[in-house]
Amino acid sequence: MTTHEHILELRNRLAASVIGQQQVIEQLLIALLANGHVLLEGLPGLAKTRTIKTLAANLESDFSRIQFTPDLLPSDITGTEIYISEASTDKFQFQPGPVFGNLILADEINRAPAKAQAALLEAMEERQVTVAGTSHALPALFLVLATQNPIEQEGTYPLPEAQMDRFLLHIKVDYSTDEDERRILRLVRGEDAGSGQRDTGKIPAQVVLDARAEVLAVQVSDAVERYMVAIIAATRRPAEYAKSPLAKWITVGASPRGTLALDRASRALAWLDGRNAVTPDDVKAATHACLRHRLILSYEAEADGVTKDQVLDEVLTQVAVS
Repeated sequence: MTTHEHILELRNRLAASVIGQQQVIEQLLIALLANGHVLLEGLPGLAKTRTIKTLAANLESDFSRIQFTPDLLPSDITGTEIYISEASTDKFQFQPGPVFGNLILADEINRAPAKAQAALLEAMEERQVTVAGTSHALPALFLVLATQNPIEQEGTYPLPEAQMDRFLLHIKVDYSTDEDERRILRLVRGEDAGSGQRDTGKIPAQVVLDARAEVLAVQVSDAVERYMVAIIAATRRPAEYAKSPLAKWITVGASPRGTLALDRASRALAWLDGRNAVTPDDVKAATHACLRHRLILSYEAEADGVTKDQVLDEVLTQVAVS
C-alpha cells in the first residue's frame, strides 16, 4: 500500500468505530498529518475519548492518557528526578512522565489548575520537556489531543489564550443524526456481544512521518497564499470592512500561528483528497477549526449571542479570493 492508501485505511477504520462523526475524524487526521495538536470540545458522551482511543488502537504508537483533575501536579505530566541509591554511587535519575508518548490524551484539560496546564506548554511548542535544567526531547510522532466540556464550568480552569493558541485545531463535536444514532446502538450491541471488529494490525508510525513529508510538498499558489493572509488580516483589521459588523464583533484577531495553522491544515486537506495543490475551498474548509479558538469577541458580540463560527462565516463572506 502507498502512504496515501495507508492513511485512507486509517480513516476507514476510525469511521467504522466512531459513527456519525466524519468531520471530526477528517479534522483529527488533518492534525496528525500537519503535526499539530487538537482541542476537542463537546458534550459528554459524544465519543471524544473513543475517537482518540480508536486512533491509538489502529496506529503503531505509545498511547498515554492523563486525567486532568484539580490536584494534578506538573511533575505528574512531565516526570521528575528521582533519587537512586546504588552500591558505588548515589545519583538523581530522570523518570519520564506520561507526556513522553506518541498520542497523549489530555482528558478534560480544563479540570486542572493553570500550573498543571502550563506543564504542557513547552512540550506542545518546543517538543521537549525541561526538568532540573536538563531538556529531554519528545518523540518525532507527538500529538496532544485534549478534550473539554463546553457547558459544565463549575470547578474548571479556562485555558489561557497562550495555551489555546498552541492547538492547531479546535474541533467542535456535535450530536449525531437519528439514523447514525441507530447505527451506534447496533455497533455497541455488537461490541458488548463480543462481535467487534477483528484485529487487522496497526498502521506503522513511519507512514505518518512519510505522509507529513508528502504534505509539505503540496503546492500553495500566490493567489491562495494571499487569500489566507487576507482572512487573517480581516480578523485583525475588521474596521476595513465598513459595511460588515466584524468591527463591533472582534476584539482580538488571529495570531501568526493562525496563518501557519491555516497553511498546514489546508495542505493536509488537499493531500487527503489526493491533490498536490491547495484550492481556496481547502482554505475555507480549514478556517473554522484553525481560527475559532484564536479570536476574542467583544462584549457586544457575546451579549448578542454571536458565536465565533458566525464571525468566521462573515469573514469568509467578506474576503474575496484574489
